[in-house]
Amino acid sequence: MEPVAAIRPPLTADTGVDLAGAAARHGLIHMGAFHRDTEEGAQTLALVGTGPGFWAVFTASPEYRDGHADPVDRWSRRVIGELAVTTGATDTAFPFGGPPYAPFLRWAEATGAAWQSPVGMLVHAEAGLMISYRGALIYDGHLPLGAAREKPCTTCDAPCVSACPVDALSAETGYDVAACHAYLDTEGGLDCLAHGCKARRACPVSRAFGRPPEQSALHMAAFHPR
Repeated sequence: MEPVAAIRPPLTADTGVDLAGAAARHGLIHMGAFHRDTEEGAQTLALVGTGPGFWAVFTASPEYRDGHADPVDRWSRRVIGELAVTTGATDTAFPFGGPPYAPFLRWAEATGAAWQSPVGMLVHAEAGLMISYRGALIYDGHLPLGAAREKPCTTCDAPCVSACPVDALSAETGYDVAACHAYLDTEGGLDCLAHGCKARRACPVSRAFGRPPEQSALHMAAFHPR
């Protein structure tokens, strides 16, 4: 794998792989790419995740409407499989369906477009803390990569640090999952369940990203069933 300093997202139309354009038609965004060398040869891995248009596309899909389990994961497999065909990818990978699980957090940092935030979770240059990777597309060869991104936290006052009512999130001490779940069982936790994690919502980049509260509520219901 190339060092992070040499990795630049995203793939663009002039490379012959217009992943950003193809992904946007499904409400997804291209969240960065990196090069790696394997026994099979040189590869480019490009990560895609939910964008501002995702909810409208997803709620019109058969996966959302059929009442079966894991609608977002099933939608992701279908749509990203279609993206692989239309953009010439040779394989796909997903952050679900394990174990074993693909190392998406490590891959995300390798793109140079995501970093550890002051509260520990990853922050993305475009999505902020509203980060939701849905899959990776794998291309043969080292495709050209775009301009570097800047970590948004560098010039931020970090309102995320004081946003959690029970201080469950910390880059130094990790994520106190038990405290988070316990708070979500209280009356105060209803706001998080309906609108999403307060720390994520406090991030200025997240606020500008445009995720609807209904989408955050779906993720919260999966994380904390009631």
